[in-house]
This record gives sequence, C-alpha cells and structure tokens, in this order.
Amino acid sequence: MLRNCFDEKTKEGQRLELLEMLKKDAYRKGEFKLSSGETSEHYINCKPVILSAKGLCLVSGLMMHMLDYGSKTVAGLTLGADPLVSGVAMHSYNFWNNNYSEYIVNALIVRKEPKGHGTSAWIEGPMPPEGSKVTVLEDVVTTGGSSLKAVEKLRQAGYEVERIVSIVDRQEHKPFTFFDAQLELKSIFTLEEIAFHNEK
Repeated sequence: MLRNCFDEKTKEGQRLELLEMLKKDAYRKGEFKLSSGETSEHYINCKPVILSAKGLCLVSGLMMHMLDYGSKTVAGLTLGADPLVSGVAMHSYNFWNNNYSEYIVNALIVRKEPKGHGTSAWIEGPMPPEGSKVTVLEDVVTTGGSSLKAVEKLRQAGYEVERIVSIVDRQEHKPFTFFDAQLELKSIFTLEEIAFHNEK
C-alpha cells in the first residue's frame, strides 16, 4: 500500500513543509513576463515541486481535503493540472484504503484544444454521470483564465462545477472574476504568504 501523507504529521505540518519547498524550488523574485502578458517581480513555477515525489504527495493530500463536498471527480486544464488531478485521485484511493469508496475520486484532464481525431473530445478520463459535481484543480491562479476555460468545458459536458482549488493564488484576478462565474476559489497559499516567507 502506498504511503499515506497524513499518517505521520498534522495537516498544518504538511502545509508548512510544502511552503518551504515552494519558496526554495518554485519562487523567484526579479522581473518576469507572465503567461497573461503582464510583468511581475514575482514568479512561481510549481512544476519542480509537484513533479517531485514528496511535493506531489504533500499537495495531493492537502488538496484532497479542500474539494467541494460531494465531488467524485477532480479535473483541470492540461498541462499544469495533469499531475494534480492524478495525484489527488491516487491519494484519495490510498487514504481511504478502499474502505470508504464513496470518498474516492477519479480524475479528468481538460484539453486546450479538442482531440484532433476520433471523438474530437475536449475531456479525457473516466467520465462521471451527467450532473456530477466536479472540483477543478490548478497549480497557480493569476487572472483565472485557464481555470475558467476548464470550468466552461466541464459545464458544457453537463457537470456541476462550483469550486476551484489551487496551490497558489497570485491575487491578481479581478475581484468578481470567480463570483460572476458562480465559483469559489480556495488556495493552499497566496502569493503574499510565499513572498513574505521567502524574505525571512
């Protein structure tokens, strides 16, 4: 059986351990151009953390406990969300040890473009029944554009999406970006937390 990330430490201890990894391996201060086209003195690339065994284990465990109540599926836009949805799905199976199957979640990946052949699908994975609740996962939320694209495709497929869970919220999206889309954003960290701790 795979290691349960919450066997040995409290949730807060896991969060602090992840914070140390992010400020060491994911955060840089300087002058950077973001994918949104804006420039910033703060840059966060979570991939070195979430593509490490320890980092993905920590993130998956924390995210699993932030999912929208009743979600049987997690989903996200490729590429940033690919390890996250896979990690949370595997962690949920490991955590519940198959004794509480109602809490185990599956994963979906939302393409940036429809599949170029076959069914021309936007979404890959074990498709839940129409009307199922899905939580969208994201590594870093800046303007919210990639998260909203994933939500749009999932809702078009007939799923109920009300929550986005991210590792880091850069706090640069407009105040009503998620409210207007009837979405709740929950993040493990804000940019301010990581940047502040990085200066200590």
